[in-house]
Amino acid sequence: MAKIALLNIKGEKLKDITLDDKIWKIDPNDAVIFDALRLKMASRRQGTSATKSRGMVRGSTRKILRQKGTGNARQGSNRAPHRTGGGVAFAKVTRDYTFKMNRKEKKLALRSAVAYKIIEKKIVLLDSLKLEAPKTKEILGILNNLKVNEKTLIVTPILEENLLLATSNLRNIMICLPTEINTYDIVNSGKVIVLEEAIEMIEEVLS
Repeated sequence: MAKIALLNIKGEKLKDITLDDKIWKIDPNDAVIFDALRLKMASRRQGTSATKSRGMVRGSTRKILRQKGTGNARQGSNRAPHRTGGGVAFAKVTRDYTFKMNRKEKKLALRSAVAYKIIEKKIVLLDSLKLEAPKTKEILGILNNLKVNEKTLIVTPILEENLLLATSNLRNIMICLPTEINTYDIVNSGKVIVLEEAIEMIEEVLS
């Protein structure tokens, strides 16, 4: 069984918490992690870039010149791609870049990302994180006690106002509920701070 130290905000060890290996310490699957990250990035793309075909531009469909006797090439409508103001020959249309990924794959990707953090010892377990005042200095002091100086994801069971305000101007700190954790945020974070009360909720998401 995997064990992780439970710390307080001073960085002092309180006890060891035993985690279920079937949930927290599986063999990571790199392929599904890659697909989950690719899906996340693809869903951010708007897909609105497009060009107008000859059927979309304004203009008459009347034949410009007579078929023969002009000495020039045959000409159709003003909307033809080779005419000024005409449509694009191979016009690009709006598209959806997302693709299907089933629920089991998404869950496996999330569990694999968490497993990597366990292996790399990048998960910090806290007994509580209640701030007396919404001050950035206070949360920075706590992070310093925990020796956390990189991009961090804080998983808390309740979004407390003081914590949200104290971290609002820190770009390297993200806060989320256990039900909102995803593969991208975990992989994109250097360390993950998990509150003790959130463990059971996370296990429900991962199971």
